[in-house]
Amino acid sequence: MMIKKYFPEITPRQETQFAALYDLYTGWNSKVNLISRKDIENLYEKHVLHSLGIAQIIRFTDHSAILDIGTGGGFPGIPLAILFPEVRFLLLDSVGKKIKVAEDIAQQTGLTNVECRHARAEEEKRTFDFVVSRAVMPLADLVKTARKNIGRKQQNALPNGFLCLKGGDLQAELAPFKRKAIEYELSDCFQEEFFKTKKVVYLPG
Repeated sequence: MMIKKYFPEITPRQETQFAALYDLYTGWNSKVNLISRKDIENLYEKHVLHSLGIAQIIRFTDHSAILDIGTGGGFPGIPLAILFPEVRFLLLDSVGKKIKVAEDIAQQTGLTNVECRHARAEEEKRTFDFVVSRAVMPLADLVKTARKNIGRKQQNALPNGFLCLKGGDLQAELAPFKRKAIEYELSDCFQEEFFKTKKVVYLPG
């Protein structure tokens, strides 16, 4: 299993949860267009493992709280919630039918550390250790929308802030943040061709 190759420490329960995702997403994808048809075959590489790229940059401390903005059908939130069962995740999306999918998949895989909310990011007032997202909006927009959600209490190896999955040349997008934003190349962590241009951008809150 691709996940086990990079995360050999996962438990049999986590392995079962990850294995369940394929049928669940394939089933939902025929009703709600979440993932392009040709991509669904590459679910583990392009969606699950990609989401777990964040876990190659930071291992969240137990009892941390993470906000996933624009989660769609649950990426990166659901794979991360499987990997970090003692961390709380709020999955947020403004599209009701997508959040319904995320909710169902969290339920079917027995995730008790996930809350799903149908709302715009501007409406969420609670605070979290990190805001995560996957190519939802430019970093400047995300920071403007969600800086209010970054809590002050520190409990992780990196200071609280933003962790965003992005691809390609980010020079212009990251320019406003001077040297504060750090790019991590996922090709350093994963061997698959898909990750050649993929990155995690970390920005302290």
